[in-house]
Amino acid sequence: MTHRDRFEAVYDAYYPAIHQYAARRTSSPDDTADVISETFLTAWRRIGEVPEGERALLWLYGVARRVLANQHRGASRRAVLAERLRDEMAADRPTTPVDLEHVRTAFEQLPERDREVLALASWEELTSEQIAKVVGCTAIAARTRLHRARKRLAATLERQPSLTIVMGKA
Repeated sequence: MTHRDRFEAVYDAYYPAIHQYAARRTSSPDDTADVISETFLTAWRRIGEVPEGERALLWLYGVARRVLANQHRGASRRAVLAERLRDEMAADRPTTPVDLEHVRTAFEQLPERDREVLALASWEELTSEQIAKVVGCTAIAARTRLHRARKRLAATLERQPSLTIVMGKA
C-alpha cells in the first residue's frame, strides 16, 4: 500500500468523526474547515507515524486538539493586538476642532475621486508625481485632478457662511 493509499483510507474512514469533533468545538464553518484541513494535512505529512486501525482515530483527535489549541492561541493574540492597535490609533487620532466641522462636511460631499487626491496631497503630503503613482495615472493628470478637486472643495466651502480657506500646493 502506498502512502497515498494509506492516507486515503485514513481520510475516508475518519473524516466524519474529525468533522464532528471540530464542528462541536468551533464557532463557524470556516473554523471547522480549517481544523479539518490542518489535521489531515498533518496526517498526510506524517502518514508513516499514523497508527493502524482504531488508534488512527485517537491519533487524529490528538492532532485536531492541538490544531484547535493553536487556533485559540492565535485568536487570543489577534484580539490583544487588535485592542492595542485600537488604543494606539485612538490616542494618535487628531481631534477635529468644532470650527472645522464644516470642512469635513464639505470634504465628504465631494466625489470619492476628489477626496482621494485631496487626502493624498493634504494628509499624506504627497506630491503630484507621487499621487500619480498611487492612483495610476500620469503626473499631469494627477496635478489636474488635484487642481479640480481643490476648486470643487473651495466652491463647496464658499457656499457655506463666511469662511476663508487657504488651499495648499502640491
